[in-house]
Amino acid sequence: MKEAETANTVGEVLRRHGVTPHTYYRWKLKFAGMDVSEARRLKALEDENRRLKRIVADPTLNIQILKEALGKD
Repeated sequence: MKEAETANTVGEVLRRHGVTPHTYYRWKLKFAGMDVSEARRLKALEDENRRLKRIVADPTLNIQILKEALGKD
């Protein structure tokens, strides 16, 4: 992101790194104004949140399936 901000053309940087313009602008919206450490922390929190949601969702889904199998709503 920082390299694209200081470069003459964003397209040149994107080609060099093999990133599509769509991906760049999506990242720009998400990470604009963040330091590298903040972006890493955000990524870690998102991963942890995804893991915790999975921990809660799996048992909840199993309970729903069992309730449906037993005819309870």
